[in-house]
Order: sequence, then structure tokens, then C-alpha cells
Amino acid sequence: MRPSRYLMVLTALFVVLFAIVLFGGSGPMSEKLKPNLGLDLVGGTSLTLIAQTTDGRPIDPDSVEQARNIIQSRVDGFGVAEAEVVIEGDTNIVINMPGENSDAIRQVGKPAQLRFRKVVKQTDAVGVSGTTPSPSASGSASPNPSASAAPTSAPPTTAPATAAPSGSASGSAAASASGSATPRDIRKEQEAIARKLGPAAMNAAQAIQNPSEVLADSNQLKVLEPFGELTPAEVALLPPQYQFNVPNVSCDLLNNRPAGSIDPTDQQVVACNAGKTSKYLMDVAKVVGTDVASAKQARDPQRGWTVNIDFSGDGATKWSALTREAYNNEGNGCEESATAPRDTGQGANVCLVAVVLDNEVVSAPAVQAVQTSDSQIYGQFNRESATLLANQIKYGALPITFQPGEVTSISATLGADYLRAGLLAAGIGMLLVIVYAFFYYRLLGSVIFLSLVLSAALTFGMLVLLGRSIGVTLTLAGIAGFIVSLGVAADSFVIYFERLKDEIREGRTPRSAIPRAWVRARRTILTANGVTVLAALTLWILGVGQVRGFAFALGLATILDLVIVFLFRHPIMTLLARTPAFLSPRVSGLGRVLHHASQDAPPSRPGRTKEA
Repeated sequence: MRPSRYLMVLTALFVVLFAIVLFGGSGPMSEKLKPNLGLDLVGGTSLTLIAQTTDGRPIDPDSVEQARNIIQSRVDGFGVAEAEVVIEGDTNIVINMPGENSDAIRQVGKPAQLRFRKVVKQTDAVGVSGTTPSPSASGSASPNPSASAAPTSAPPTTAPATAAPSGSASGSAAASASGSATPRDIRKEQEAIARKLGPAAMNAAQAIQNPSEVLADSNQLKVLEPFGELTPAEVALLPPQYQFNVPNVSCDLLNNRPAGSIDPTDQQVVACNAGKTSKYLMDVAKVVGTDVASAKQARDPQRGWTVNIDFSGDGATKWSALTREAYNNEGNGCEESATAPRDTGQGANVCLVAVVLDNEVVSAPAVQAVQTSDSQIYGQFNRESATLLANQIKYGALPITFQPGEVTSISATLGADYLRAGLLAAGIGMLLVIVYAFFYYRLLGSVIFLSLVLSAALTFGMLVLLGRSIGVTLTLAGIAGFIVSLGVAADSFVIYFERLKDEIREGRTPRSAIPRAWVRARRTILTANGVTVLAALTLWILGVGQVRGFAFALGLATILDLVIVFLFRHPIMTLLARTPAFLSPRVSGLGRVLHHASQDAPPSRPGRTKEA
């Protein structure tokens, strides 16, 4: 072979790679040579969202991509630099937001289904302990909706559904679900809930006319205790009248129902206010989030941070009709508990209109005037919560729901400590390999040393380039993958050198043994590294979060090690075989193999040379 050609190709590869790195980026040289560091090394928050459907059907990849775009828009609305939203596998979305002010990452994946509903009934909520909290004002007397607290929403869980009230005399909760048939059997689930509650509790719940009277009857509360033992997902399948009338169905249970539990617009629903002091039975939704043309946060001198909403042309018509219906209490559709006096002092009451976000009532003000195309939500907002709500409304609802998965929060100081510890571990691992190589292989140890240095430089350049072009980041798990790759690289050295020793034991000279050892070792090296790459690829496909970072680093380092094996290790061994030092048992590292080979070699005859 001509080793110079291989070494020239390797040199050209390094020149091109680092020319792109140095001249392709922007900023000072230190920034150009800086790879993208993961949140665990620079600080920030990472959240994995696991997609779910409400009916058990397979996840649509287009819906996941649409959700990613919406979440990316919400994140960008915060003006956070270098935040990223990526899809992992087919069903996961990973949100990475650097910096320490990244609490909003926990909210950007919420469904944000906005509904405007007239309040039919209102009652005081009952806490988990069974005590009634002190009542609070039911709404503002302003003509604009006002929020009583910063909006929050329940974490999404599994398979939400809302059942219509059952008309059966038995009081069964087996109501028919809205929509077409789905893989879930809602009726069977509701029948199971009815069996869990028992006939006594079901009959008692059906007989309730006034929830306030139940609070004064300890015996009836005891009969209804099984309702407090239901899970939020089971509560979501109860008829709205049961959710509203039974005091044991607390706001904690209602707020934690699966995402989408009260999304259907053609059904009455039940939800609590943000302070969990009141329960509302609400009418069908006559205005929804898609009727909103725009939403933005603003600073009001008197009300503080607000969210201003402008309705679309058709949405403005719907909004005017809803506020007119509430203002005039048309058809006496609102009970006394769900009304408030007019500001005009005429004595008539007006209905409350609830602003519902996901499973929670953000605001339930009394509408004091028929409104047109715009409105305002105000209350206990700060800039971040107002921006979040505006982004959720403005960029629309997610097409699918998500279950929050792994959440990782790292401070900048802790990230710097992790980086130092990771680099120290990598340095120690590399040093141990090199010390062992020089101790065992001597001159051949220099080949191992140079190969590892070149492999590290090539890997570093690729990290910078890939980070700049496709957003690859170096994480603590990635550093672990590079450390493991040192062992893979050392294995390829051992395979090659031990194969070389075997060839010399069979009677060949070191020079002639090198190409034969390379041919035989090459297959083994390719097979071993191929298995490692396949393992890394499998981890990349099946893993999430930090597992994928480890898999990517291990696979990248293994592939680049093969480049060094072919373009440097074998050519440099060919060059070393031409030096006198390589033939010395004391220097070469071949030691006893060369010594025994020289002793076993037959004496050469005069005028003839020994052939390989």
C-alpha cells in the first residue's frame, strides 16, 4: 500500500472540517469552537411530552408535527433564545428551554381548549377533607370578563370523556358518550364505576336537588363518601349533575380530570374556579377558542397585567349573542346562585359567563353590558402568566393531548460542575487507556495515543459542525457515551496488534505480517464496531431523553473511530514497519514474539535471503 495517500486523505478531511467550523460560523473564535451544550451542562429545563389520544386510536404523525409547531410558537412567544422543540420517535415531544427562568416550559404543552359558557348553577365547593371553604365573590361587575387568578390547568392523563346525564330510574352513571363509536367502551367503564360506588351512593346522588342541603346532613354525606374515592378519570365519566350536586366530588378531583374531559361544546359541563371555592354547572359552549382572532398580554395601569382578546367577525357575532343572553337572562336560564345584580340598580339580575380553559374556570364574571368584538381578562396575573395565556389562546389548541413525562431542571452552576466532572472523567479514562497502551505495547502505544488524539479532534469538530447545522447538543449522557467509546477504540487496537503477533508467531517477518494481520483483523474490527453502531441505533430509536444522547455519542464516536482506523492506524503501522525500532523486541512492543521468532528462524544460507 501507499500509506502517504491515506494520510493525505485524512489531512484533507481535517482541513475541510475545521475550515467549515472556523469560517462558517459567526462571532469570536472562542464561540466558533464551542459546541452546543445540553441543558444539563449549561442549566435550564427539559420536558418530555408523551402524546395520547382520547379514544385509544393510534397517534397520527401529522398531529404530532402540528402540535410541535404550536408548542414551538408558544415557546417563541416568550422570546427565549435557543429554546428548541423537537419530536422524539413517533409520539414524544421534547422541549428544551435554557436559563433559570424556564418555569413556563411546564405550561406550554397544555391543551389550552378555550370555551365561553353561561353559568347555569353555582355552589360552594367542598375540599378534600369534606369542609366547606369560605365563599368568595362570584364575579366582577365589570363589562369585561375578569380572571380571579392566574390560569392553570390539570396535567393531561388518559382517555378523557364526558358523559351526558343518565335518564334511567336506577341512577346508573352509564350515560352514552358523545360522538361516534371508538375503541373505548365508555358504557362498560361507567357501569364499572356504578358498581364501585354501589346502589346506595348512586340513589342518594340521583335524589339530590340542592347541594347546600346535603352539607347539613352528615348521614347523607357518609352515604356519598364512595364518590370521594373515585379517581379523576372516573369522575370525568360521571354525568354533570352528579359532578355538580355531590359535595364529595371535590375541586381537586375535577381539576385533575384527564385533559379534554369538558371539551365537547354541545354538552353541559362542571368545573371549579381557580381558587377552588366554587363549582359551576355550565351550559353548552356557544363561543370557543377558534372564534378568537387575536390575544395579547398588556399592562393596564389599574388592573395590572391583562390579556386582551379580539374576536373574529363570526366570533364577534357569537360573543355579542352570548353576552346579550346573559345580560337579559333570557328564558330564566340561570338560577339565582349563578346571577349577580345589574349595575343599573334596576333590580334584575344578570347571568355569569364562565371563561373555561381546559378543565378549569379561569373567570366567571357577571356580564354588565352587551359586548361586541373585544374583551379583556384580568386578575392576579404577572407578565409570564399573562404571556402564557395569550400565547395559548393566540396559537390555538393542541390537536392531541400529552402526558408530561421526564422533567429535568438544572441550574447553571450545577451544569458547569457537571461539565467539569464529565470532562475530567473523559480525561481520566483516556489517560488510563494510554498508560496501559504504553506499558503493554511500548512503541505501538504511540500509535494508540495518536489515534485517540486524532479521533478526539475529529469528534470535537463534528460536534461543533453538527451542533451548528442540525442542533446536536453535547449532554452529560453524551460525554458518558464518548467515554464508553474509548473502550471500543481500545478493542480495535487489541484485535489488530494481537493478530499481528499471531502472524509473526507463524514465521512471518513484521513487515510482511502487517498487511496479512490487517486483512484478518479488519473483518473483526468492522463486525465489532458494526454491532456497537447497531446497539447505539437501537437505543436512539427506542430511547427518550438522555438515553438518546448517550446513543448518539456512542454511535458517532464509533463511526469516527473506524475512519481513524482506515485512514491513520493501518497506514502509520505500515510506515513504522520500515523503521529499525519496529524490529527491536525491547522497543516495538512485540517483545517476546520477535525474540522467539528470531530464535526459531532457520539459519539463512550464503547468497540467499529469507523470504516472507
